[in-house]
Amino acid sequence: MVERQPIWTFATHAVLGLGLLIVAFPLYITLAASTHTAQELLGHVPLWFGDRFVENYARALTAGGRGAGSAPVLRMLANSLVVALVIAVGKIAISILSAYAIVYFRFPFRMTCFWTIFLTLMLPVEVRIMPTFKVVADLGLLNSYAGLTIPLIASATATFLFRQFFLTVPEELTEAARIDGAGALRFFWSILAPLSKTNIAALFVILFIFGWNQYLWPLLVTTDETMSTVVMGIKRVVPTGDAAAEWNLVMATVVLAMLPPVAIVVLGQRWFIKGLIETEK
Repeated sequence: MVERQPIWTFATHAVLGLGLLIVAFPLYITLAASTHTAQELLGHVPLWFGDRFVENYARALTAGGRGAGSAPVLRMLANSLVVALVIAVGKIAISILSAYAIVYFRFPFRMTCFWTIFLTLMLPVEVRIMPTFKVVADLGLLNSYAGLTIPLIASATATFLFRQFFLTVPEELTEAARIDGAGALRFFWSILAPLSKTNIAALFVILFIFGWNQYLWPLLVTTDETMSTVVMGIKRVVPTGDAAAEWNLVMATVVLAMLPPVAIVVLGQRWFIKGLIETEK
């Protein structure tokens, strides 16, 4: 056991506090700036909150900024929520079923299929963006939730993680289920799925944030402002040309864009940590 010394305890806590300050200070400035008027933000950075909190956030949610193509933040939040949920749930569903098939079914070229899936890690959507966009456009999926989510819905990483977990499930459990008359779907739904709940929760947090933070793909496949996601909408809130930017509304949009992923992390942190550190996983 490492001996605790007061000087090292103080030093580690000081470093931790400094790191927290560095991370939290820009967020504090953003939150403070979102409560002032646009004129008050010209030429200086506010260090304290203003009196326009309700007005600024209500305007951002219902009207948006002056930027070209800017939509109300409430609409963009709804789009981002749909995209993030469909991507997270879709990735988990496809990955857990494909991992189940690879581990528990014997068919020709089983491992070839697995390694083919795994090799797609070298081909993220940014690498194959032109052919993917061409396919989506030819299918008429531009400016639609299907076009925003389907090209991003498969996950080799999640398939690999579920496969590694399924390999740790004792063979005796499979044999017991077979003796009890459980079929393939019954075994998956009643035994494997409950055992995988911490893995599912951990992956859901990661994949939800992945879907929420998408910028390049939504920027390409959406031209209708009503289909904008909030991450790409932050840029559209800032006007182009000679128009003055309403930085209070920009900062309010940024704060609103951070709230859902922060809420998911806070609500799912217990399952997230458990899924990452549980020794039997």
